[in-house]
Amino acid sequence: MSAARPSADASGASLPEALAPFLEDPARTAILLDVDGTLAPIVRHPDDAVVPETTRARINALAKRYGVVACVSGRAASDARRLVGIGSITYIGNHGGEILHHGGGKPEIDPELGHWIRRVQDFKQGVTTPQLHRERVRLEDKGTIVAFHWRGAPNEAAAEDSVREIAESAEEAGFQAHWGRKVLEVRPPVEMHKGVGVARLVRDADLTGAIYIGDDTTDLDAFGTLRELVENGRLERSLSVGVRADEGPPEVVAEADIVVDGVEGVRDVLAQLDAH
Repeated sequence: MSAARPSADASGASLPEALAPFLEDPARTAILLDVDGTLAPIVRHPDDAVVPETTRARINALAKRYGVVACVSGRAASDARRLVGIGSITYIGNHGGEILHHGGGKPEIDPELGHWIRRVQDFKQGVTTPQLHRERVRLEDKGTIVAFHWRGAPNEAAAEDSVREIAESAEEAGFQAHWGRKVLEVRPPVEMHKGVGVARLVRDADLTGAIYIGDDTTDLDAFGTLRELVENGRLERSLSVGVRADEGPPEVVAEADIVVDGVEGVRDVLAQLDAH
C-alpha cells in the first residue's frame, strides 16, 4: 500500500488536492514519466525490467485524455519504447539527447551530440578490458552515451572501484561522468539532461501544466526545469512527484513536491489522474 508523504508540497496539500488542478484541464496537461524505478521496478539486470500490465493500461488510458504523455528515460528512446510497449506516446531518451515521437520510427538526435558518437565509441573500446568482464561490470552502449553497471556483480565494491577509474579516465579525456544508482554514464560535454528534453517537449506543445514523476538524481533536472517553466510564464503550474525507494537518493524526496512509495505509489498517481 502506498501513500503520498504528508504535507509533501509547499502548501501541505494531499496528493488528490495537488492533482486536482491538472484534472480540470487534461487536454493542456503533460504527464511525464521516468521509466526504471518509476514504471518498472529496479532489477539486477536492466534488460530484465518489466512494466506491469496494470501500469501499461493506465498509461494507455491517460494518452487518450491528456495533451502529452511521454516517458523520459536514461535508456535510448527506442529501448524505452520497447520496454514500455506503448506506441501512442512520446519517448525522450538518453537523458534528453533524443526524442522519439508517438508513431515515429526513428528518434531525432540532437545534432551536437551526433558529432560525438565516434569519440564515445572509441573511448568505450579503450576501457573495455578483461578485468571489467571478470568483475561482471555490464556495459550498455547507447550511441552517444556509454554506461557501466555494477549492480549484481559478484564483488560490487571491487567492480565499483574499477568503474570509478573509468570515470577518472573519461573526465581526463574531456567527457562528463554522471552517476546513477549503481551505474556510471560517460557522456559528451554537451548540455544533456532530462530537463533539456522536457523543455523541448513543452516548448512544442500547447500546455498549461505538467507533472513529472521520477525516482533518481537524473530526474532532479526535470523537476527544476518544470519549476523554471512556471517561473518564466511558459506553464501555469507544475508538480514534481518523487518516488521513494530503499536505494533511492534522498535528494529526490527533498526536492519533490509530493512523494509516493515505489512503483505501486506511481500506479496510484496514474489511477487518480485517470479519474473521471
